[in-house]
Amino acid sequence: MTIGELLDAATTLLRTRARLLLGVGLVVALVEQAVLFPLRQAADVTYLVFPHEERWGWYLLLLLVGFGTEMAGIAVLGAVTSSAGPRALLGASAPPRPVPVGRAALLAPAIGLLAIVAGATVLAGPVVFLLVGLAMPALVIDRLGAGRALLRSVSLSSRRALRAGWIRLLGYLSWLFIRLATGVAGWAALGLFLDTGTAERDHLATGVAWLMVNTLAYPTLACLDTVLHLDLRMRTEGLDLSLRRALSRRVSCDTALAVPR
Repeated sequence: MTIGELLDAATTLLRTRARLLLGVGLVVALVEQAVLFPLRQAADVTYLVFPHEERWGWYLLLLLVGFGTEMAGIAVLGAVTSSAGPRALLGASAPPRPVPVGRAALLAPAIGLLAIVAGATVLAGPVVFLLVGLAMPALVIDRLGAGRALLRSVSLSSRRALRAGWIRLLGYLSWLFIRLATGVAGWAALGLFLDTGTAERDHLATGVAWLMVNTLAYPTLACLDTVLHLDLRMRTEGLDLSLRRALSRRVSCDTALAVPR
């Protein structure tokens, strides 16, 4: 698929499980804001105010932890979208892809921690973002363990001159601008109902604005990861041919989807 078709496919996948994905997205975004709220208070920042010089350390910590929670949150949503991906692709003939909760619960925070550590080195942060985004689809669709899923993501994302990673970055930056613009508008709208004259209420309004936009952004980005994973396997591993052969023989597609351990 072209880049535009991939983005359309991600939106289509979101619509197939909209209530579930938005519900999980709300929970993930709520947990994230609960983690970031004390850091935002310590840095004393809102959408429209940058920190004073003596608080830049707290601000940098806020950015690092925020990067990690975003990566972990998208990974959590990726477990749900990856479970729905084969059914959206194949219809009723798709084999079930239940989420391995234990392995997913291990992988998501590991991705978040890896992002924080890599982000602290500045240059390694973008590299990690480009390479580990397909780990959760590898865990659910390919049925791999957490460690092998990370290695599989690096392998897949490195193919075709990092094609999947660059498209993932494009989707993330697009949604980042949308989130910033929508968040500022939401923060201003909340000011009509909340007295944002105090620092605590400013921080609360900022957290609520991020909560609203991330509830939609995270599921959409997770859907893009799932679509990228399937598309890349078709491009480089002939997944579409294997699935077509299985369908024509009226046998389970499970063998084509799973990767040998």
